[in-house]
Order: sequence, then structure tokens, then C-alpha cells
Amino acid sequence: MTSVQGTPVDIPTEDGVADAYLVHPGDGTPRPAVLLYQDAFGLRPHLRSMADRLAEAGYTVLVPNVFYRHGRAPLFDLPEFIDPAARPEIFEKIMPVMQSLTPELAMRDAGAYLRWLADRPEVADGPVALTGYCMGARLALLTAGTYPDRVAAAAGFHGGRLATDTPDSPHLVAEHITAELYFGHADQDPSLPAEQIELLATTLTEAGVRHRYEVYEGAQHGFTQADTASYSPEGDERHWAALLDLLKRTF
Repeated sequence: MTSVQGTPVDIPTEDGVADAYLVHPGDGTPRPAVLLYQDAFGLRPHLRSMADRLAEAGYTVLVPNVFYRHGRAPLFDLPEFIDPAARPEIFEKIMPVMQSLTPELAMRDAGAYLRWLADRPEVADGPVALTGYCMGARLALLTAGTYPDRVAAAAGFHGGRLATDTPDSPHLVAEHITAELYFGHADQDPSLPAEQIELLATTLTEAGVRHRYEVYEGAQHGFTQADTASYSPEGDERHWAALLDLLKRTF
């Protein structure tokens, strides 16, 4: 197993400074970059451990606190094991913060993250890959369509509201995407009903986007997040296999 080095970093953006976590193999060799987009619970130990696992596989990984406008992570007082049913007040605090991150702001930030990665000595030249979880899957899809020349691959897992009837729905960027995409959908996910899964797939196909999606049976929204009540060990390992396969093909 590759030894890795992880460190907190600060990334200048047009609206301030985003705190983030950067991790890379410890041998000093520039590696392909992966931008990992958080779920709603934010930058925390579990996401750092996910980034570490990707770095062990040979990548330089950046996990930004996309809620930095509201403060440095951790923003929320989270228990070690997150069960929103037992602690409904968690989402009462998270939802306004999440809703304040508009697609316009998020994509302005994405440009800052991508520029920062391009200047890092730990990052190999060339485009990057993205992976996102829950709300992060939306951000990954939007980033792939907003910065097509910088993104070679993007994955999204248990994403919600990926193909809605709103004018800023993520699926509407499909015509600009040049990356290969993979989605692992949860079939027990009210935020992504079957009609949205179908609309996303149809839109990507019509736009000529290389993509594949799988519906993970019995999986809940959040199935990759081991520190939450939604976690599925089987779904998580399936996610890792699919993600690493995508990265291997890309780089």
C-alpha cells in the first residue's frame, strides 16, 4: 500500500478563502488529480479517509469545504455517527447553508479549485477527474459541463435532483460535457426518482456523452458514507470498484 501525505490547505477564490484537505502519495511524484466533492455534512474525518484511500491508489486528491462562505470546517456540530432521524435538527442547520450554494457560486469556486490544482507540484499535467457524493454528485456533473477542457472523468454517487424541471438543473449542461461519466444511483432515494434517472440518461445519450449508470438495489441516499445511518458496506465497495475502474481507464 502506498504511503500518503495529507495536509490542510487554503485555496483563494473570488469570494474569499476555501479551506480544504489535500492528500497525495508520499513519493513526491506528480499524480493525476481528483477533486472530491463533499456531501451535505461537509469536510470531516470520513471524507478525509476516503481521500486517503484514493491517494493510496495513486492520485492527488483535493477535498474543498464548499461551504467556506459560512466558515471553516467543521461547520456543523456532528456526532461521530450521523443519524438524521435521531437528530433532525442537523438538517435544519444544514439546509439553508446548502441552498445558499447556488450553481453560479459553486462553479465560480470550481474554477478556483481547478486553477489551484493546475499550479500544484503534486499534480500531473493534464485534466482532472471528479467524484461527488449526494449534493457533490450535482457539483461534479455541473463542473464537468462548465469546465469540459479541464475534466476527463466524473463520477457521482447517490446524487439527488440531477435532472429536474428547474432552469439550473445539472443535466442541462450535458451538451458541453467531454468527460466520461459514471453514476451509482440509490434505488431507495426520494431525491432521485426513476423519472429523473431516465431523463438524465436520455439527455446524456442524446448529447453523445460517454456514460454509464447503475442503480444500486436496496441502497439509500448516502450509502457510501460510513459515518451515517445510510451506509451500505456492499454498496460502498461497489462504488469503490466502479470509481477506481473509471480512474484507471481515464489516466
